[in-house]
Amino acid sequence: MRLDRILRVRPNATVTDTQIEIRTHQSLASIAASDWDACACPETADGGRPLDPFTTHRFLMALESSSSIGEGTGWQPHYLSVRADGQIIAVAPVYGKTHSQGEYVFDYSWADAFERAGGRYYPKLQVAVPFTPVTGRRLLTRPAFETIGRAGLVQGLVQIAADNGLSSAHITFCTADEAQAGEQMGLLHRIGQQFHWENHAYQSFDAFLNSLSSRKRKQIRKERRQARGFGGRIMALTGDDIHPRHWDTFWRFYQDTGARKWGRPYLTRAFFDDIHHTMRDDLLLVLAMDDERPVAGALNVIGRDTLFGRYWGASEHHPCLHFELCYYQAIDFAIAHGMQRVEAGAQGDHKLARGYLPVATHSLHWIAEPGFRNAVEQFLTAEKEAVEEDIEILTSYGPFRKSTRVEGD
Repeated sequence: MRLDRILRVRPNATVTDTQIEIRTHQSLASIAASDWDACACPETADGGRPLDPFTTHRFLMALESSSSIGEGTGWQPHYLSVRADGQIIAVAPVYGKTHSQGEYVFDYSWADAFERAGGRYYPKLQVAVPFTPVTGRRLLTRPAFETIGRAGLVQGLVQIAADNGLSSAHITFCTADEAQAGEQMGLLHRIGQQFHWENHAYQSFDAFLNSLSSRKRKQIRKERRQARGFGGRIMALTGDDIHPRHWDTFWRFYQDTGARKWGRPYLTRAFFDDIHHTMRDDLLLVLAMDDERPVAGALNVIGRDTLFGRYWGASEHHPCLHFELCYYQAIDFAIAHGMQRVEAGAQGDHKLARGYLPVATHSLHWIAEPGFRNAVEQFLTAEKEAVEEDIEILTSYGPFRKSTRVEGD
């Protein structure tokens, strides 16, 4: 599916008379990294880390150059750019999808219902970071161009989908602010749920534990003791401490997990080489070592104020080692580096007992066929009520003490 388009329009959702140019790109290499990152991570102008490492040019380019996306994967790049007054003011990571795998905002039931009614759900357009259920901006704009940039991206996305007879377009794991703006532009808003850990100025892991109920505090201490009883040591590596041999090991872990969860791994081996070269300072690799033999590992990506848990794998089972490497080591790192939160990936009610509380996630959807759109809208209304109720109930069952929380002491 090729959607080579250049649109010259005035955004419907703005009062400006500025004409903009909306263009699709089949490769991120056709957009300069400086232009993309000026929209995706303008905060890095001060030399710091990006808020969202996953929408940076180097991360998305690693997916493309490693063939983790592209021909034969069901993720065909169609990046959008919006240009005004001679400069790119907005971009979006857009993909043509021939399936719904690797998205984590599940629309399989929509596809099934539409196709049973005689429609063709695939291909569709997806604004997302492939295989990455992490909330962040998806309508990426330069500062001061938020309104016109977002409007241009949404207008271009919808027009390209409609002109090519596609069933739908989806913007997944966007921010709450983008969700509100998208609703005002006529898109359908969907609510989901994840579990995140918040740092309330804790000075140590023990200070975090002191904020929990006695039973949960004892449970976590017991799990950490059990995990460390596997007979070896745990290493947390970042930057130049990560070596190619570590990626060989982690690739074996990742393949095993990917085969069990998804049938085949989403990422290629080359992807890990690419991110080693371009963003190893933004990676935290936690390995459990039995002498010099790695037995398990967890990969995290370091943002400006958030640690993002991404992948886990093991060559053998040890009690509670998964909890230690994926959750408790991440909390340790976040506290030590003054990070605001840990996002440990999609789903997982078991995270609740370990200090990760439910939070809402957001996505936006455009449906071409009016009758199908109405049915999806009714479904989303009912689903929203159920998700919000679930978040409220789960939060009430959280592990924290019911009395005033002790923070940072």
